[in-house]
Amino acid sequence: MIGPGKAIGILGGGQLGRMLAQAAQSLGYRVHVYTPAAGGPAGAVADRESVAAFDNLAALGDFARSVDVVTYEFENIPAEPLEAIAKLVELHPSPGVLRTCQNRRREKAWLSANGFPHAAYAEALEGDIEAAAAQVGLPCVVKTADFGYDGKGQMKIATAEDLARAAAIFRGRRCVVEEWVDFEREVSVICARTRLGETRPFPASENLHADHILDISIVPARIAPAAEAAARDLAVRVTDRLGVVGLLAVEMFLARDERLIVNELAPRPHNSGHWSIDAGETSQFEQHVRAVCGLPLGPAAARNPAVMVNILGDAWARRPGEPDWNAVLSEPRAKLHLYGKPEPRPGRKMGHFTVQGADVEETLSLARAIKAGL
Repeated sequence: MIGPGKAIGILGGGQLGRMLAQAAQSLGYRVHVYTPAAGGPAGAVADRESVAAFDNLAALGDFARSVDVVTYEFENIPAEPLEAIAKLVELHPSPGVLRTCQNRRREKAWLSANGFPHAAYAEALEGDIEAAAAQVGLPCVVKTADFGYDGKGQMKIATAEDLARAAAIFRGRRCVVEEWVDFEREVSVICARTRLGETRPFPASENLHADHILDISIVPARIAPAAEAAARDLAVRVTDRLGVVGLLAVEMFLARDERLIVNELAPRPHNSGHWSIDAGETSQFEQHVRAVCGLPLGPAAARNPAVMVNILGDAWARRPGEPDWNAVLSEPRAKLHLYGKPEPRPGRKMGHFTVQGADVEETLSLARAIKAGL
């Protein structure tokens, strides 16, 4: 066990690192952030910040030797340097987990090899979208194999015109082409796992997207109890089979025929789990700290129905100056979280707010009204 008072290293300087650092500090840990760019959300709250490239092995070595355990806040980190620092300090989740989850082609192959439900897909290693789409059929979705998030690097193909445009856009890039899933709901389950194999899933979150970016997360998800139980069970099995130490977010489609289909995996805290800071018995960030440090896992239920709403940089463009924060701050059931990013840009996550209530639909209506007020 790596107990409170020790030092946790976080690779990445974004908002997930910020909230992870705050959770670690509340438990008494010191936090050292390693980031390629100074002045980010995580570095602003950390006890120490190192600014260097992720492939700088000397700087990574110094960072690793300064802490007792290392974790990361996003997947777009080269796995190879992490294998080097994993020889110097505990690193969770492992470089092998990261390597699988940061590449859609390897992720799909892993799901297939281990018998987990996923959308039918074909590989387009040199950007040969036409051939891959012919295998899968239309409609389908083309996604770059590497470094995709918030809808970046993907495109739906429904017509021959779409196919021609995608072939030009993705030419020469490694891609996967997936069948289009006619889903009823998009849900995610975040599951914690310790090095001893103890697992604990959070409730399923129902996720609503706008322009491919998560807009609203609803807990409990508005799905049947049997589907909720099946989603949690599927997340636990995937997390256990992958051997994650820390958190794994399992994003899924609930198809109209009630099948659950794994869409993507994220071995870290996840945007859809931000509700847990205010409405969870244990926040996802504290749970991640507990898991990577070998502490007992906390309870993972929701205290109340909750709705989390992302605040994007677009909110600054819709009115002069800043958004009307009073829309959130005057509502006793709402909690505001801003990430300290200096420059609002369209599509950039600047913060979020969470609303709690006794009834899911009423809470969702209130959250949407507050969002409109911003």
